[in-house]
Amino acid sequence: MTDATRVLVVGGGVAGLTCALELLDAGYNVQVAARELLGETTSAIAAAFWYPYRAYPEDQVNGWAHASLRRFMGLADDPHTGVLRRETIELGPIASRPGWACVAEQFHPARAEDLPPGFTEGFAFTTAVVETGVYLPWLQAQVEARGGQVVRRTLTSLDEVKDHAIAINCSGLGARTLVPDPAVHPIRGQIVRVENLGFSRVWIDEHSGPDITYVVPRSVDVVLGGTSEPHEDDRTPVAERSRRILERCARLEPRLAEARVLSVAVGLRPGRAAVRLEAERLGDTLVVHNYGHGGAGVTLSWGCAAAVREIVEARR
Repeated sequence: MTDATRVLVVGGGVAGLTCALELLDAGYNVQVAARELLGETTSAIAAAFWYPYRAYPEDQVNGWAHASLRRFMGLADDPHTGVLRRETIELGPIASRPGWACVAEQFHPARAEDLPPGFTEGFAFTTAVVETGVYLPWLQAQVEARGGQVVRRTLTSLDEVKDHAIAINCSGLGARTLVPDPAVHPIRGQIVRVENLGFSRVWIDEHSGPDITYVVPRSVDVVLGGTSEPHEDDRTPVAERSRRILERCARLEPRLAEARVLSVAVGLRPGRAAVRLEAERLGDTLVVHNYGHGGAGVTLSWGCAAAVREIVEARR
């Protein structure tokens, strides 16, 4: 008989590792099957700050985002986690106040004197910036410290999980072929990483053109973005896009024009019309799907992991 506490988490990015940690804390025997090592995952490339972006449906997303924010704000007190609190200003009309404003930390209209030249409105809040190069290894170490295993393994079909009582599908973009789910599609995002010359404020501008612009200061570098190109899966950086990113970001923070470029990267967000967070039976195996987070994988990670744990516990 299959051990009822034996769980296989498919996916070694932020969603999979967070679910693994939640289930280990609930007393389950957890193994994570990671197709890619930490530095190869989409999570590792992400600017990774708390901001519910391109994830639906909004009412559920806001609840998951709120739960995640509470966890990240607590983790920010531990310097080993790589989580930083950052003052944030999003530029745009106050009338565009987002639905998640009610769950954000210290959300309020931005002061006129804090706005860059040419901008007249915006709102401010406190976000959590997650330095993935620190946070993901910390998260994996927490999983392993609780007895969880992380192994490099590529699954080609969900039929391969049937030797486990429970499987958590956090395969992200891989769900296209693993499930298979044709509703999942890539959203190409290019970022530029520059040296940090003393920047600490996060800037966001979604209203000045077709691309989202963001400036995300971390401890020693700044992530600049970005692009959002649905159904594009070419990971080759495009020099002209980098040039435009730098130009747009320098409009918000002029001193960025002086910063040395450290690297350019492209990631593929797992887009879907709605996050899939639900359970189904595959023979005797309970499969809980947790994918399709769009541009909010980090933002939703803890909230979705708690929801996965609730589903599993309800069927224990």
